Amino acid sequence: MRITGLPPYDPTNVFAKILRGEIPSKRIHDDAFAVAFHDINPQAPVHVLVIPKGAYVSHADFSAKASDAEIAGFWRAVGKVARDLGLESGGYRILSNMGEDGGQEVPHFHVHIFGGRRIGRMVPRAEG
Repeated sequence: MRITGLPPYDPTNVFAKILRGEIPSKRIHDDAFAVAFHDINPQAPVHVLVIPKGAYVSHADFSAKASDAEIAGFWRAVGKVARDLGLESGGYRILSNMGEDGGQEVPHFHVHIFGGRRIGRMVPRAEG
């Protein structure tokens, strides 16, 4: 199934190369469903990326095509990584960008986990 408006998956994207071990990463989690690693350009004291092992372009693609086991395994990995990093008590943000307007830079579904300090508002309040 192809989701209308999404590009086809590009197996040469940087996250696909990380999954295959062609590009090194500082992995902190690796299981049957997901890999997590530290971002090379962190935007917070803790900035980790979690990516599914399947070839999914975006959350829309992942939620439409991944199996129930893949979806559950991925989100359990996100929670485990946050717990393992000690982020539960202070809090953290999970962010996933989708598409050009959403700021997605790598065409492989992924979430960012930000923590280690107060993150603040992501979107300014509307004036009016």
